[in-house]
Amino acid sequence: MKLKDILFPLTVWKRATQKPWTIKDPLNDRPGAENYRGFHKNDFEKCIGCGSCEEICQNNAIDLVPVEGQETTDGNSGLRPKIDYGRCCWCALCVDVCPTGSLTMSNEYTWITDKVEDFRFIPGADETKWQDEKKGYKRSENIQLINYDRVEMFEIEPENRDKSFIEIVKGYNKEQAMKEADRCLECGICTATCPAHMDIPAYISAIREDDIENAFRILYETNPLPEICGRICTHRCETSCALQNNGEPLAIRWLKRYIADQIPPERYKEVLGTEHLIDPDINKKIAIVGAGPSGLSAAYYLAILGYEVKIYEALPDSGGMARYGIPEYRLPYDQIEKDINYIKSLGVKIQFNTRIGKDISLDQLHKNYDAVFSGTGLHLGRSTRIPGSDNKRVYFATDLLREVTLGNEIDVAEKIVVIGGGNVAMDITRTLARLQNKKYGKVNVLATSLETEDIMPADREEIVEAREEKAIIDPGWGPKEIEIKNGKIEGLHVVKCLSVFDEEGRFSPKYDEKQKNFFKADMIVESIGQGMDLSYLSEEIKAGLKFGPRGRIQVNENFQSDLDWLFVGGDIIQGPDVITAIANGHLAAKAIDKFLTK
Repeated sequence: MKLKDILFPLTVWKRATQKPWTIKDPLNDRPGAENYRGFHKNDFEKCIGCGSCEEICQNNAIDLVPVEGQETTDGNSGLRPKIDYGRCCWCALCVDVCPTGSLTMSNEYTWITDKVEDFRFIPGADETKWQDEKKGYKRSENIQLINYDRVEMFEIEPENRDKSFIEIVKGYNKEQAMKEADRCLECGICTATCPAHMDIPAYISAIREDDIENAFRILYETNPLPEICGRICTHRCETSCALQNNGEPLAIRWLKRYIADQIPPERYKEVLGTEHLIDPDINKKIAIVGAGPSGLSAAYYLAILGYEVKIYEALPDSGGMARYGIPEYRLPYDQIEKDINYIKSLGVKIQFNTRIGKDISLDQLHKNYDAVFSGTGLHLGRSTRIPGSDNKRVYFATDLLREVTLGNEIDVAEKIVVIGGGNVAMDITRTLARLQNKKYGKVNVLATSLETEDIMPADREEIVEAREEKAIIDPGWGPKEIEIKNGKIEGLHVVKCLSVFDEEGRFSPKYDEKQKNFFKADMIVESIGQGMDLSYLSEEIKAGLKFGPRGRIQVNENFQSDLDWLFVGGDIIQGPDVITAIANGHLAAKAIDKFLTK
């Protein structure tokens, strides 16, 4: 042993003269580190009550509860997390998983109280000294427990689709669908936002488990048109998806389409467990006016209840505006047939080329049937009524789209201007671009709208794809006059639109008359909205009904009119969009059943 080994222990005596390192008041004089995991904070402005924190907590220390002043809205459950510190282990997984970043932790770690219940509190609602504390723990940008990037779906390139009406979007394969489904947080906020209240988390969970037959059955609980809806649904559910707060929302519409695409039509009855279901014991007949989404939905749910159902349709085929207002490159006709043929196989009869009010009166239907459901849709175009709009080469978008579906040749000029910024405007713009390309070998169609691009009602992908197909989108202009010379259209005069709505949200456009533009055209197409045709209502029937804003028939929460035998739904009541129409038909079917069975 060396001498230094003997003397080294004696060196500690030098500390005997040093001042002790003591914290006299450790509760107040010892703050946590800047990123310490202390008590929770929650920013109510960011929080959407998705429940991801509750789901991931392995100690069951978090419960979502209602909070005064927090209302349920689209994309927000109104619930907020309540923390139980008798269970919490401060692992911070709840913070790491929070998709909005609203949940964080302060660096406060001391809390003295003689009330046990105080340690169960709602951060952000219950007053605490650390709620506004800037220090503490929050989710790192480099650590993500959730995949916020959407699985892209294959689309045909613009140069291979701009002369064709073949379907653009090809759908997910199994690997893509399961990968996308794996992103779902199962929070259910999407279900609350969906007009049909489809059990979205359940059918996405079934995709993850590769149980497509169960997923298909879940779809049909609330939606008998999954092939149609999986392609053209307005997917409001995606606008409320929790994932969009930190990335891209779940591709709910495309996942619904994936499920429907996997089941061949010949297996529908086997998977859904249905047969020809008309029940002779019921002995009730229902007439439906219009074979659009709302009428087909009502027909399906009435048929599986055992009723005898017959649909009267004015056009040569079924589908309503889904067929006659949506181009085939978005919704192929054979996919429409898959949904409709199954409904017909349940005993539903459809009589085409029969216009109610002309070929058969509504009064006659009332005499021959126990109840009537009307879902006639919005097939009429609306005019700007600006000077020149009465010219023979000024068309409505709805009329042209219907003629294309019917296979009739339409007037396609070399220079076309479309007025409107919604999906119908984009549909006719892209349809005309294809027809121009086939006829002239070039595209010269321009779409303009009152709304600037950031508030155009059309889906963003519709605008992007229209430009990819060489159409020009020039929004933010108000139509003033169609210039006519010698009976021929020269173009459209427009002025700059400064705002579309007033402070109270009412339609009240304001213009800068000094900023003018002129769009050359040989043909103008108006696409500023659709109207309803209620000419099938006799004066006697009208006298028994009440009408509300824009001439809509007034119905109760069950879509029953003041004439108790007449139920009305779809775009002429709500919407317009396909999923709302489907939801209307479902609710009306249940109400008709209740009405007839008392």
